[in-house]
Amino acid sequence: MKFNPAQLEPKQVYKLLSGSVVPRPIAWVSTISKDETLNLSPFSFFTVASRQPPMLCISIGPGVGEREGTIKDTLTNIQNQKEFVINIVPTFLGNEMQQSAENVPSNVNEFELAGLTPVDSELVKPKRVKESPIQMECKLHQIINLGSDYLIIGEMVLYHIDEEFYAGNYKINLEKLRPLGRLAGNYSESADFFTLPNKDLK
Repeated sequence: MKFNPAQLEPKQVYKLLSGSVVPRPIAWVSTISKDETLNLSPFSFFTVASRQPPMLCISIGPGVGEREGTIKDTLTNIQNQKEFVINIVPTFLGNEMQQSAENVPSNVNEFELAGLTPVDSELVKPKRVKESPIQMECKLHQIINLGSDYLIIGEMVLYHIDEEFYAGNYKINLEKLRPLGRLAGNYSESADFFTLPNKDLK
């Protein structure tokens, strides 16, 4: 079988991509609006963009469901404030993450909605999720409009990690972290780890 994306609806192409590019890590992005409303939302189009300087990127599409076609609050806040925090989602915070993904009005504080604790960042204005074991403070580097979506590239300026999840020598205890991943419309838990003989893969 083969599919020509030019002959498909965007939702059909999205299903093919989101079911093939898996598992995808989840960026739990915290931002703050001009009126200082706290915002928290998960995005699974997320990866490292650069090692030096350290940069992370997330792709943000238009609103869906009740907010079909609107601009997401996360994008608006990043455009205005030029700062954000990426919090990593372990499996034990899956329910809270899912709750923060609900379509709610812009004046709703998703920290409160999900029962999470906001804590001050040190170099950026948006808050961090206290319950998340890893939080990365980011300053906006660039926003690139790509078709219907926006690629947000941010430079990581400060990295926070709970000592219980730090394995030493700048490594993460992944068995303890058990990060949540996205598999099309479902989720995956990274729990089984193994090595392969070929170590040349970067």
